[in-house]
Amino acid sequence: MNSITSTVTIRELREGLGDAVGRASYGRERVQITKNGKPTAVLIGPEDFELLEQLEMLRDGAEYRAAKSVDDGERISLIELRAELDA
Repeated sequence: MNSITSTVTIRELREGLGDAVGRASYGRERVQITKNGKPTAVLIGPEDFELLEQLEMLRDGAEYRAAKSVDDGERISLIELRAELDA
């Protein structure tokens, strides 16, 4: 499952929080929460959250490797950096 499966307003969420949490947790639904007709948040279950964390770790690793590959090893001191920023 990889898309929003249901939508609730904040008002509906207040009245049916337990139901929404159950659908996200046990039903593995992705519940979109809206405010004034606009999406504001998504309620997901623990499995989806774990997958999201794994994806972020993979992306962070790829970004680190890319940054390291173009690092020329040159460093400046904090004093030099401040002088450069103040200029």
